[in-house]
Amino acid sequence: MDFNLKTNEKGNLTIGGVDAVELADHYQTPLYVIDEERIKNNYKRLYNAFSSQYSDFKMFYACKANTNLAVMKILEKEGSGIDAVSPGEIYTSLLAGFDPSRILYTGNNVTDEELKFAVNSGVRINLDSISQLKRLSKIPEAQGIEISFRVNPMVGAGHHDHCITGGPLSKFGIMEEEAVEVYNLAMDLGFKPVGIHTHIGSGILDPEPFMLAVRTLMDIAGRVKQGTGIKFDFIDFGGGIGIPYTPEESRLDIKTFAEKITNLYKDKLKEYELGKPTMCIEPGRYLVGDASMLLTRVNTIKQSYRKFIGVDAGFNTLLRPTMYGSYHHIVTAKTPQAEPTQKIDIAGDVCESGDLFARDRPMPDIEEGEVLAILNAGAYSFSMSSQYNSRPKAAEVLVSKDEISLIRERETFADLLSKQNVPVRLLK
Repeated sequence: MDFNLKTNEKGNLTIGGVDAVELADHYQTPLYVIDEERIKNNYKRLYNAFSSQYSDFKMFYACKANTNLAVMKILEKEGSGIDAVSPGEIYTSLLAGFDPSRILYTGNNVTDEELKFAVNSGVRINLDSISQLKRLSKIPEAQGIEISFRVNPMVGAGHHDHCITGGPLSKFGIMEEEAVEVYNLAMDLGFKPVGIHTHIGSGILDPEPFMLAVRTLMDIAGRVKQGTGIKFDFIDFGGGIGIPYTPEESRLDIKTFAEKITNLYKDKLKEYELGKPTMCIEPGRYLVGDASMLLTRVNTIKQSYRKFIGVDAGFNTLLRPTMYGSYHHIVTAKTPQAEPTQKIDIAGDVCESGDLFARDRPMPDIEEGEVLAILNAGAYSFSMSSQYNSRPKAAEVLVSKDEISLIRERETFADLLSKQNVPVRLLK
């Protein structure tokens, strides 16, 4: 995979036309840098690929990937909807300007208070269990509203076991064999079921699991229609479309992928006489993952039993390598095309043995003070970051056609303690 690294006349790495070394010097590190045009291009590429095959098509951005208000505003202006999985994401989406009609809330193990918040927010609710359905029916404001259900087909896929969200081990959704019963129960309780949804996993680069999920969900939708008489307004296949993280991986051919998916979709609509419901998908990583990099500065070169390059970011800043064993390509910002001269470990500054960005990674010569760029850091980076080891969270910068905007200020030590209270008795 060619990560299409761009450089300027100095030879320095650029993002959105801006010098990465200068960004690190000005805004300090660790620093997330987001390319606005890349997000827009990713959205247009995916939307056009599907809508050219099936005109009644919508995308709901899976905002858990990155909930920065600026990022969400970019996608709101592009026409995206929102896949929200928590009341906080509903709140953020509304603040970013999304109309409630463009927000689909798919909660998991939700409380009654969370259901009430979703109802009062006016968003469409996608239920995950019979328990949710019964508890929703007890909320007076929810009487007669339109709902949908997340179904768990016996299909799962993803880049890591923790990212597989379909199949017999998954906690998500209702079982496919109970779907007809659940939709009938929903109507008996006075609701109007209008949609059906699934999501099988995350980071998928092989179209076959997604194809199988589409075929399975359409068969389930057909049985539900036959068993209940429901006319679906929308059928939602969730997200999971991946991006290449390693040099060996190839980008998914979105045009061919969309053509295969929509052709199967249209065939199944005819087979079960489902009419022409809106076709939906919920991309997250695909839209924002490769639109950002994490800049971090080398502060220590240590020859121990192994050679370590120590940097000023850690798994509190980018959790994926520690949590999932994920690969992120790393380059030096001043010589991104330099050939490797050594194999080294790149370690973070968190006091945990698992705080490693790379093990035995081929890298060029590196000096203390240099800036490294960790690529493809736009999805599940800041949104999964923490203040572990009492380290303030990093800043975020948005670049667009040479314009630079600080879209999240770096936290301070005071931010670490801002919500804490010490009992008076302990101050005596």
